[in-house]
Amino acid sequence: MNLIDVHCHLNHAQFKEDLPEVIKRAQEVGIKVIIVSGVNTSANHEVLKLAEKYPLIKASLGIYPIDALGLSEGETGLPRQPEPINLEEEFKFIEKNKDKIISIGEIGMDFHWASKEATGEKQADNFRKIINFAKRINKPVVIHSRKAEAECIQILQEEISTQEIPVIMHCFSGKKILINQAAALDHYFSIPPNIVKSDQFQTLVKIVPLTQLLTETDSPWLSPIKEQRNEPSFVIETIRKIAEIKQLTPEQVAVQIWENYQKAFLQK
Repeated sequence: MNLIDVHCHLNHAQFKEDLPEVIKRAQEVGIKVIIVSGVNTSANHEVLKLAEKYPLIKASLGIYPIDALGLSEGETGLPRQPEPINLEEEFKFIEKNKDKIISIGEIGMDFHWASKEATGEKQADNFRKIINFAKRINKPVVIHSRKAEAECIQILQEEISTQEIPVIMHCFSGKKILINQAAALDHYFSIPPNIVKSDQFQTLVKIVPLTQLLTETDSPWLSPIKEQRNEPSFVIETIRKIAEIKQLTPEQVAVQIWENYQKAFLQK
């Protein structure tokens, strides 16, 4: 099987000691591509270096909504962003490296770590600017929408016309009505391995056509195994669960998701 992890953070501190072994285990289960996502200026530099070092890794350069504001989530294991990101300067850096990257992300809005009342307008403004930059350099966007699913869908609908650039909803946690709304807009949904225990992701997979599903891990988070670090090799657990839900073989699911990856990220 050709497997794909479309979103993870292998530049996280938890992978500092054993990344070569993590990459090897991913290859052993059949993973052909791992997309590592940046969240801020420092992380984007790290992601590019990983992509240069490991042929399996593709870079996605991002501007995480909380980092864009210069706010802190605490110790995340990723590079800190102590001040607001200068979007225009980051756009220049990303555009300079556009031939080395596969997508823009993660980007979006977040009302879990920052209140809608205090930051909603600024987050929306940043999000629109980043979307339009991604359109200009013709790269798909990977969307973080925690507790801001409806707002993200609305902005995406306003800013991206059908077939303009692909949209990948990372770890989407919206209600059924929002799942249907995003699916009707032809958005893709990337599903992490904790689908094995998550009613939310199982429901999403039941609703969304297989042609709009992708696999991710969000490593080191969202592990299918309690208190164990997540890693790209666990994508196989997502494949198996999707196959169970869709009443298909894992091989059938893997073939379609690989095709989805090519359409979404390579625009084939």
